Amino acid sequence: MVMGELVQETQVLVIGSGPGGYAAAFRAADLGLEVTMVDVAPRPGGECLYRGCIPSKTLLYLSELLHDAHRAQTMGIAFGDPKIDLGGIRAWKEEVIDKLASGLVTLSNKRGVQLIKGRAVFESSNQVRLSDSEVSHIKFRHAILAAGSKPAPFLGASFQRGSRIMDSAGAIDLADIPERLLILGGGYIALEMGTVYASLGSKVTLAVRGDRLLRGADPDLAVPLIRRLKELFTAIHFNTQASSIKEKENLVEVTLEGEAEKPHQTFDRVLIALGRQPNTKDLGLESAKVKVNDKGFVVVDEQQRTSDQKIFAVGDLAGEPMLAHKAFREGKVAAEVIAGQAAGFDVRAIPAVVYTDPQVAWAGLTEEQARKQNRPVRIERFPWKFSNRAITMGAAEGLTKILADPETGRILGIGISGRSAEGMVSEGVLAIEMGALVQDVGLSIHPHPTLSETVGEAAEIFLGSVTHLLPKR
Repeated sequence: MVMGELVQETQVLVIGSGPGGYAAAFRAADLGLEVTMVDVAPRPGGECLYRGCIPSKTLLYLSELLHDAHRAQTMGIAFGDPKIDLGGIRAWKEEVIDKLASGLVTLSNKRGVQLIKGRAVFESSNQVRLSDSEVSHIKFRHAILAAGSKPAPFLGASFQRGSRIMDSAGAIDLADIPERLLILGGGYIALEMGTVYASLGSKVTLAVRGDRLLRGADPDLAVPLIRRLKELFTAIHFNTQASSIKEKENLVEVTLEGEAEKPHQTFDRVLIALGRQPNTKDLGLESAKVKVNDKGFVVVDEQQRTSDQKIFAVGDLAGEPMLAHKAFREGKVAAEVIAGQAAGFDVRAIPAVVYTDPQVAWAGLTEEQARKQNRPVRIERFPWKFSNRAITMGAAEGLTKILADPETGRILGIGISGRSAEGMVSEGVLAIEMGALVQDVGLSIHPHPTLSETVGEAAEIFLGSVTHLLPKR
């Protein structure tokens, strides 16, 4: 048999090596299964590691340093004007990515997971054909789909490398610091990358189709962030969209419709961040009898099993929210089910974090969801202007809120806006998953002075025992 027609067999085939894919592969291998993981990329990590979560957070950390250095002047310390070495920033970003990618390769090898570079397309319910690979076919007993997602297209933009019209991956490449940058979108990608470029010196204009930012979060959590972005960005236009985008040699001509005062404007670059769509096309899913819904997501049950009983799906292509930590859990569930364990995706709270400055994080039931469900809920808020720790950091604009059942006191949701919200939200996630009451959190001693103390004090408002806020009468 010639090399181009090489056929392999495996117990578990994982298609895609992003967070959902490698989590599934590692868990399956740990449970004693033979695992092969296929991806078009040579190393595991997926969109999150190479073009998403990790590089964006690397750049956002640097933005935070710039902001803190500037804010320190009001505290008696002056660092002088920062010197930005764009090449050095790119090198640091790539070093971070390389270190993490190498770690995933090592973990794959030590677990006995076979890595194959190639593009997989289903030929049947138990076999795929590979292109751009030394292996031609792989037969499997079970398969786990983890092919991820891609930026949603807009006005025919192709997002080619070197283009002045960018998607999130192009923005993360950081080819230059454009003097004028237009960002279309009001979600976390738009706001995070806008923060990065504005911190580096770009004049950022944000155009949002709706009347608010971060539609998944309650409006009160976005207030401190909006206040900050109005200082950081040149302009924020709500109820505005682009009807025309034309790339010229040295600029991009854009026609804006809506509340923008000037409909015709020019920018050095445009970032389109209008959401993502699942990578379910061109996988041959029809050959495997895998059903897809009208939004393009693979239909799965609580065990991540598709309509084809031998095939599972996890991560972005298995439904929203498109978050890496959701993919991690789903991947483990799929692997455990294949291994014969009792497992299911039955979480009560999937945390969401926006890594701007201030950060915004929430989990569980939101105020808007409760309203739409006509669900009675009691909500208490602890403003950070009463937090000793927040004031020492010059970060008193934050907010911590807890949503609880008005009769039982059971915690249903949490929302935090402010510095270090990314870590603080986990206490709320644990409380929701455990069915904890506000008494459980309020009576747990939180260290003083800390930002996490605001979670305890928010819970104490329910109990009438809050210290740094006058009790309600």
